[in-house]
Amino acid sequence: MDLVFILEAVVVLAAIVLGTRASGIGVGVWGGVGVFVLVFLFGEAPGEPPTAAVAIILGVVTAASLMQAAGGIDWMVAMAARVIESRPRQITVIAPLVAFGFCAGAGTGNIVYPLLPVVYDVSYRNGIRPSRPLTVTTVQTGIALAASPVSAAMAAMLTLTDVAPYNLGLGQILMITFPAVVGGIIVTSLVMNHVGKELADDPEVQERIASGQLAPPDAGGTSAASALQYTSRGRNAALAFLGSVLVIVALGLFPDLRPSYTVGGETTQIDMTATIILVMFVASAIIMFVGRPKIGTVPDQSVFKAGLVSGIALFGIAWLTSTFIEAHEEAIVTTVGSWVTDWRFLFAVAVFVVAAMTTSQSTATRTIVPIGLAAGLPAGAVTGMWAGGLGGVYTLPANGTQIAAANFDLTGTTKLGTKLVDHSFFLPMLIMAVTTMVIGTAIGAFF
Repeated sequence: MDLVFILEAVVVLAAIVLGTRASGIGVGVWGGVGVFVLVFLFGEAPGEPPTAAVAIILGVVTAASLMQAAGGIDWMVAMAARVIESRPRQITVIAPLVAFGFCAGAGTGNIVYPLLPVVYDVSYRNGIRPSRPLTVTTVQTGIALAASPVSAAMAAMLTLTDVAPYNLGLGQILMITFPAVVGGIIVTSLVMNHVGKELADDPEVQERIASGQLAPPDAGGTSAASALQYTSRGRNAALAFLGSVLVIVALGLFPDLRPSYTVGGETTQIDMTATIILVMFVASAIIMFVGRPKIGTVPDQSVFKAGLVSGIALFGIAWLTSTFIEAHEEAIVTTVGSWVTDWRFLFAVAVFVVAAMTTSQSTATRTIVPIGLAAGLPAGAVTGMWAGGLGGVYTLPANGTQIAAANFDLTGTTKLGTKLVDHSFFLPMLIMAVTTMVIGTAIGAFF
């Protein structure tokens, strides 16, 4: 390991830290600055920009934003709320699993925001400590995107593994991540069901009820779920989008369904990058027809804004890591490779730490996964550990969903803490991340 390698590694780390402090598109900007330094000051050749991953994000964001503008997310939230209310006593398990299904289907964790008051309302009315379902429902969004065919994190992952010599496509990734994530959610829910005092035994909650600050759990009134409204156009838009997701999964699981083309006498099958983009554009057209969204409002949608931020952040940071790895692949394979071969958990820890620092699953993916693959880790094991490592985004109580969940919990059982890691989300986040890593790595060993 020579001095140049060390200096360039410092540049990469500095860019990540500065980007994290800036947050949002700042991650991409500082990633681009890092590329500039490596190219202009160290004379390295620019790495390959992540154009495929960004193209997937743009295609998905287009369809998802149109769906949201048509009211599709309102319909999804209303349906999720109905399922949650149907089994109130099992809410600590049901709520996170239902939220996971819609997060994975929509490719975004934003859907949990309108669900949080429903989760609180149902749990409190049934005498269940609200922090239990609220925290698990919130932190599952960290790993749910590893099991989503249309998330930015999956777009980044696909462009890294769905190539030779790994050849781990969408279908194989989902076979690893989906059961691992579901297992992680269930285990975490079962554990959290026994964490904290019951509402009847919690002196703080009982004091709020006695003082009139909080209505008794069995108080009457309209449930939060019944107040959720949606339109038929919103329902149609959501069904069109979810249908396109199923089409993408089918084309990933059964490659023979994808068309082939011949160039120069050589026949090539269309890859999943192009497949996802094309299916999303067709879905967008269908949504415009059945959902009738106001096109002018699409750029104002939260999904659109979050998607653009993810694309910019991903572009800069991924270009930086690509430039660094291509310049020092031999050193990474011999040095870092020996570390992760002897202690594989170091790779999982690295994904977790970067996810915690950047609070971005796609950034953590493009920053660490290429290093693990270049170091010689099996693609299946990398995928399993990656899924759990993404849970690190909830290490610190700085995410909007955490803050929203704490604010919706009028009992005060969901806390943000004062010492960075003493918040209510830390324990479920840690259990979910580790459990998902273990299950995912075990399944990944067969790929």
